[in-house]
Amino acid sequence: MKNRVESVDILRGLTIVAMIMVNNPGSWGSIYPPLMHAEWHGLTPTDLVFPFFLFIVGISISYAYKNKPNTWLTYKKITIRSLKLIGLGLFLGWFLPYFPFFKSFESLRFPGVLQRIGVVFFIAAILFLNFDWKKLFAIGLLILIGYWLFLGFVPLPDGSIPTFDRASNNWANYIDLNVLGNHMWKDDYDPEGLLSTLPAIVTSIIGILIGKVLASKELKKTQFLLITAAVLLCTGYIWSLWFPLNKALWSSSFVLVTSGWATLILALVYYVTDVKKIKMGTIFKYVGSNAITIFFLSSFIAKTFYLIKIGENQSIHSWLYQTFYTSWISIDKLASLMYALTVITFYLVLGYIMYKRKIFIKV
Repeated sequence: MKNRVESVDILRGLTIVAMIMVNNPGSWGSIYPPLMHAEWHGLTPTDLVFPFFLFIVGISISYAYKNKPNTWLTYKKITIRSLKLIGLGLFLGWFLPYFPFFKSFESLRFPGVLQRIGVVFFIAAILFLNFDWKKLFAIGLLILIGYWLFLGFVPLPDGSIPTFDRASNNWANYIDLNVLGNHMWKDDYDPEGLLSTLPAIVTSIIGILIGKVLASKELKKTQFLLITAAVLLCTGYIWSLWFPLNKALWSSSFVLVTSGWATLILALVYYVTDVKKIKMGTIFKYVGSNAITIFFLSSFIAKTFYLIKIGENQSIHSWLYQTFYTSWISIDKLASLMYALTVITFYLVLGYIMYKRKIFIKV
């Protein structure tokens, strides 16, 4: 982005660090509750991480494509970038760090984090190029209301009444089961499923609208961001009484609440770094400058460490965890957290080195 907003870069990097942290515990059986996703309905700090990133994707779109012509070449670049993200996500799910290097196609999971980022980026960028802020606001609102009405009130093909429960009579689960079949994360749902990607687009649309606020020369930005955050949070929590907060469904209330928290944190960081010019969180900016690259690398290495065995029954991951953490830390959850913090430190250092050497890998 030209005329980069310091707070956006910092928030992007902080979000990537949080994504790496929650994805790399020492043991999945020993995790402090705030670092776990809600089992179904509900919201934990961990549930904020992915929507924060899609929110920032929207802000980035509003800057990167602000002066781009609405031409075939622009659409081509958007399409290529989207396909790269989807391809990287599919590769992460498909590859094996040993012969034959790829798992069977029948067991490949189609959805995923990078795949959703690619799809959301593509649609949000196209919408940005073709509609002004009023129409984007209307599109986002229609999607959220329509999604709620569809999931909650439209009968399933067998005539049964839909629910928001984790079951086949939930529309999102029903569609994923019938379209994706075995290519899902679990037998009964996928957190990055097909239908739930629709409201995820609204998360980026809200980011686009916030990006327009940040680019404005007329608005009192900090105050406007704080008011917007309050409206989003209040509306989202009230709506959750009828449409529960749910990351797996990416419920409409979840969109508003997570976007509200993202806007609130952005407002605070913006005030400190961009208004008061106080240096804070620069290390996160380094990671944010190569966000997708570092996230992909962290996922690739983590999967490799889990799958490559040392001896007969121990993976690289378990050997590192037992040798350097559980061997001297008696509290299991603390040992697991220390492992995750070590992983984060590695990628913070890597981000710093890449930034200082002006290595910026664009996906």
